Amino acid sequence: MQLRAHRLHLSSAVRTPARTPSRSIPIRHASSTSFYNSPGLRNTLGALALLASGAAVTAYYLDSRSAIHRYVIPPLLRVTLDAEQAHRFAVRTLASGLAPRDLGSDDEKLQIEIWGHRLPNPVSLAAGFDKDAEAIEGLFKLGFGWVEIGSVTPKAQPGNPSPRVFHLSEDLAMINRYGFPSVGFPLVVSRLRSFLSLRRDPSSPQLLSVNVGKNKSSPPESVTDYVEGVRTLGPLADVLVINVSSPNTPGLRGLQTRGLLVGLLTAARKERDAIQKREIGTQGFKWERPKLVVKIAPDLNEVELQDIADVVLETGIDGVIVSNTTIQRPPHLISGNAEEKGGLSGAPLLPLSLSALRTLRAYLPASVPIFGCGGISTGADALEFARSGASAVQLYTSFGYGGPGVPRRIKDEIVSELAKEGTTWEAVAIPGHLREEVLMKEGEKLRRAAEKLKAID
Repeated sequence: MQLRAHRLHLSSAVRTPARTPSRSIPIRHASSTSFYNSPGLRNTLGALALLASGAAVTAYYLDSRSAIHRYVIPPLLRVTLDAEQAHRFAVRTLASGLAPRDLGSDDEKLQIEIWGHRLPNPVSLAAGFDKDAEAIEGLFKLGFGWVEIGSVTPKAQPGNPSPRVFHLSEDLAMINRYGFPSVGFPLVVSRLRSFLSLRRDPSSPQLLSVNVGKNKSSPPESVTDYVEGVRTLGPLADVLVINVSSPNTPGLRGLQTRGLLVGLLTAARKERDAIQKREIGTQGFKWERPKLVVKIAPDLNEVELQDIADVVLETGIDGVIVSNTTIQRPPHLISGNAEEKGGLSGAPLLPLSLSALRTLRAYLPASVPIFGCGGISTGADALEFARSGASAVQLYTSFGYGGPGVPRRIKDEIVSELAKEGTTWEAVAIPGHLREEVLMKEGEKLRRAAEKLKAID
């Protein structure tokens, strides 16, 4: 018994003391749910999504072909603003640097040689949209082959009283009686110099043109304003346009009569020829001196158009724009504003302008280019002018109605039609036998220039 008790005692003495139960430590496993529920990550993903959607919206807005620029913004402007306010809004938007642009590229079929220069496409902007040279860069970015600013007058003037611009939406037309509102030569000269000094691509083949008008206060038969315009604006432009065809300045269209036009264009050319020669390519200039063209009305009869042709040949100016707005009111107009005074532009002008162009083309050699303007809103319209002898075309009213995508749309329509016919714009505008005439004329000019240089040596 004593031995058993001793064993029990020893057993209890060596028994390991009882351990306090340990707390289990939970093991964390990676959880995708907790990862994506992280507030920081949610904020980051939200910011990225916002940036992506913002980038997509920006890309959509900046593409002039986007539907919003045709079917939303222009109609909205027409119902919320009057015609002149909508015009000013468009100019300011293009001047802001935040306007859409043509993101397409011009097909080689659109090219045409004018005065020895290869124009990238024949779709251009007529004078009247950017009157004061505010949005040149923005307009070039829309893909026009030629941008014409003005009309510009020597002294600043307000133009005619408002309202002076009227939509004829049912007729796809417009009537304006602006009357040459202008900030004047000094401010336009400053803006042109600024554009040229900052021109992002001086090698661009696009042409910059300035349309010259005269002050309302100047004597009707005086040519002084035009001569001053050639002297002041000529050094800053590829092309100068003598505007004698606006119906909104009293007496201006009288300058289209043969006697007065000879005197005007002779004086203008003399002043142009006195401009100091510039280096070709400097600031994007295409010629040593600007080309000189005259813009005429669509309301001239055949005898008057023949006189115009004779004067062009006699004075040796470089080309003609056909045409300005019309004072006629076709009987089929249905818009309520159809009886407003002023010049009518848009679709109803097309047959009048086309008829005048065809008549004038018959009296001018192919070496003198004619530029068609009036009611052009589709590629088919543009090609009709080309087949009638126009080297290039100009837009105005259709640009206002259709928005910034109009030049690209018309170019694409032209290319599509040319592809079907297996031809090019140049082949349509200048048929083979006439192209030989143009080349012969250019060759003769080069020969005479070479003889002059040889005589100097």
